[in-house]
Amino acid sequence: MKRGKKVTVIGAGNVGATVAYILAMNGACHSVVLRDRDIEIAKGKALDMSQAANAARMHTIVSVAEDPKDIADSDVVVITAGSPRLPGMSREDLLMINVNITKEVIEDVKKYAPNAVIIMVSNPLDVMTYVAFKESGFPRERVIGMAGILDSARMAHFIYEKIGYGAGQIRASVMGGHGDEMVPLPKFSTIAGVPLTDVLSQSEIDEVVERTKFGGAEIIGYLKTGSAYFAPAKSTAIMVESILKDTKQIYPCAVYLDGEYGHSDVVSGVPLVLGAGGAEKIFQLTLNDEQKAKFAKSVDSVKKMINVLNENKFFEKGE
Repeated sequence: MKRGKKVTVIGAGNVGATVAYILAMNGACHSVVLRDRDIEIAKGKALDMSQAANAARMHTIVSVAEDPKDIADSDVVVITAGSPRLPGMSREDLLMINVNITKEVIEDVKKYAPNAVIIMVSNPLDVMTYVAFKESGFPRERVIGMAGILDSARMAHFIYEKIGYGAGQIRASVMGGHGDEMVPLPKFSTIAGVPLTDVLSQSEIDEVVERTKFGGAEIIGYLKTGSAYFAPAKSTAIMVESILKDTKQIYPCAVYLDGEYGHSDVVSGVPLVLGAGGAEKIFQLTLNDEQKAKFAKSVDSVKKMINVLNENKFFEKGE
């Protein structure tokens, strides 16, 4: 009998729980497993979601991994575990807090789900994806960070707010790191196929780009006690579905670069094909000199954080 698709979500906070709920509601997989340090909270959320799935007449079962071995045979492992970004906190501030959490989680994934595709959601996203790639030893196509879909969605919404029409027909494009140095690409953004430059003036585009860069911080400012989770969770679920259904659709995602765009030994957001094998193909867009410079600056901001980890001998194995 063929085994149903299984997705493990590690971290049952706002983002992780919402990812699990979306997957339970759309029937993308047979089993969703929640893993969290607070097992009681995870149990309560899993029970609630399973009942919601029954209300929706979906076949998905949501359960809890009380032991690391319960994640065995996962097709996809989504990692959202870590401290959220709080008001006044940069993604860099999260670095040493979340890097040790990620390392611990990856050890379990290596041991119990060695064939899974890992989707990193924890911030700072690009560095956490780098850590997951290095610590897991998985091929780079099976360690992907969720960022570009979210950033592109934010840019699309801000474009809609500018023009007041075309909701759902706006295709925005963003590259680079998930942070203040991200690189929105108006050149590759359209509204129902119409180039963005034909609809907005350069000054309006610049306003959209700036707001996109700080889209996450804007939400944090309103919420006061946490960060965004609906859009990040939906963006993550889109990636999970593409992998489970082998759709081979093209999305901007964070992945380890090995010479692409002239950069190596770093993780950054680039357009790629998502399928059953994970990041099955990386596309290299033709960037102008300004875009190349902005992308290089974005990559450099990630490398600086990687250097901090190297200085702290994070990647040196113990005897």
